[in-house]
Amino acid sequence: MKELMLGNKALARGLYEAGCSVASSYPGTPSTEVTEEIAKYRDIYSEWAPNEKVAMEVAYGAALAGKRSMCAMKHVGMNVAADPMYTASYTGVNAGMVIVVADDAGMHSSQNEQDSRHHAIAAKLPMLEPSDSAEALSFAKAAYEISETYDTPVIIKMCTRIAHSQSVVETGERVCPAQKEYVRNPQKYLMTPANAIRRHPIVEARTKQLVALGNQCVIGNVRLNRIEWAEDREDPGENVANAPHPAEDGMGRVGIICDSTCYQYVKEVYGDSVDVLKIGLINPLPTTLIKDFAASVDEIWVVEELDPIIENHCKQMGLHVYGKDALPMEMEYSQNLLREAMGVDIPASVSLEEEIPARPPVMCAGCPHRGLFYTLHQKNVRVMGDIGCYTLGGAPPLFAMDNNLCMGASVSMLHGFNKACGEASEKQTVAVIGDSTFLHSGMTSLADIAYNQSNSTVIILDNSITGMTGHQQNPSTGLDIHGDPCGKIDLESLVRSMGIDRVKVVDPYDLSQCDAVLTEELAVAAPSVIISRRPCALLKTVGGRKVVHNKPLVNDPDKCVGCKACMRIGCPAISMKDKKAVIDRTQCIGCGVCRQMCKFDALVSTE
Repeated sequence: MKELMLGNKALARGLYEAGCSVASSYPGTPSTEVTEEIAKYRDIYSEWAPNEKVAMEVAYGAALAGKRSMCAMKHVGMNVAADPMYTASYTGVNAGMVIVVADDAGMHSSQNEQDSRHHAIAAKLPMLEPSDSAEALSFAKAAYEISETYDTPVIIKMCTRIAHSQSVVETGERVCPAQKEYVRNPQKYLMTPANAIRRHPIVEARTKQLVALGNQCVIGNVRLNRIEWAEDREDPGENVANAPHPAEDGMGRVGIICDSTCYQYVKEVYGDSVDVLKIGLINPLPTTLIKDFAASVDEIWVVEELDPIIENHCKQMGLHVYGKDALPMEMEYSQNLLREAMGVDIPASVSLEEEIPARPPVMCAGCPHRGLFYTLHQKNVRVMGDIGCYTLGGAPPLFAMDNNLCMGASVSMLHGFNKACGEASEKQTVAVIGDSTFLHSGMTSLADIAYNQSNSTVIILDNSITGMTGHQQNPSTGLDIHGDPCGKIDLESLVRSMGIDRVKVVDPYDLSQCDAVLTEELAVAAPSVIISRRPCALLKTVGGRKVVHNKPLVNDPDKCVGCKACMRIGCPAISMKDKKAVIDRTQCIGCGVCRQMCKFDALVSTE
């Protein structure tokens, strides 16, 4: 059956059809939907793991037991999972294991712009790159074939455009292979130095076999790498130069080597007027195939986003290619970027008569983090930040975050900062971290504070969900990936068990309480944790119970003097009109934070 599918959904479908039995992931845009879609297939065991390292180890354990498995993450999550991944390359697998990573060129929802192909090269693992939804499905099946044929985990690399675009796929039936027997084999799986030394040559031999696979292009019935000859080339061996040349003074036949979404840009710009070598098995790259392609053209361009992986490979083979000398090393590419770089006329476009105002990201109306961040701003506290939707607390008008680095880093940075600066810093610096992020990688950082006794104040922003990636459950919510009841970690008990004696819980909607507790904890010469607890304003239920908001507030124009005090919290439900505050009833949830700002009692409930 043919169906229009999101790239991530098609990938999930391919994993399902290929007989994946265990899926463990940590949510991260643009990879999240892969696991959300897999979770809809109840004959696959699916879970959200506390972090990417755990997810990969769960998937590895399942593959070791003889069941096909997968784990998924975004590009920065692969950094977290790198430790088990690099050694799994040495041990190999029993049943097939697929690692899904989604890169974010353009940094739509990420703190950096890294190229995960480097991980595949360094770990010596095969990596596949689909260029549309149909390939996402077929490459998932091919990945398991490669994994079991060559005894290796296989990485499938998505990117934002492929993960979140739609194209037509043809679905099939699920074929679930029988569970493979686990045979005890310490020489293969027990990575002591003596055993690892013997495994490394096996990895190098495997890489040579995979290079040969790339030259042959096909695994099963899936074509991984392919040459698409220009429409004017009747004989693939012909080398007559009559195709359009992208260079300004162009004469001669042009060949373009590309991968992933860049293949789509090339085809949209050139159609069938140039020869194209489309790479699907991006690591290890083929040699003979590229050389044969190069011999059939007069000029070679390499079009790839971010780093020059393919380009450098070609140059190492002695080929002269054009690429990063004309194309950028950063951000997403586009059709017009390609046209400009390669000297092709840019077609006329339609522009709007009126300029569309910018809409910067902002915390939602009623966001539980807003009151806490307002308090931090008012007290001029230095804030070590972390990764989550609460990072928006650093935006105007709150300006309540000094930095962020990676998941869990705020707590460690606070400890290091206070150890370096001493008492003056301890009384003026805090760390903020979300509940899901704390369980992801903040616990070990807090253990460092407890163990080494820095007088540091950590604020856990508990909004009862993993908010940034679209409301996924986590170990503190009491619900699993399907929304069914499961184990629940009590944050207060956990923190106390780690050696933190001072644990306070505040309601971030209560500004006076936030101020009083923050003042008290900063003044104490001891490690402390403040838990700021309110559900995300967008949640309909928490722990299976319905969330009931207050009625929206309204502004009494007779009392309002237009002082704009209520605007200082940056709530998108509040605006000014005719020098009076106006509250958008469709956004306001009656949290009452703005009401505490007004000295004239102009903001009143509609109840």
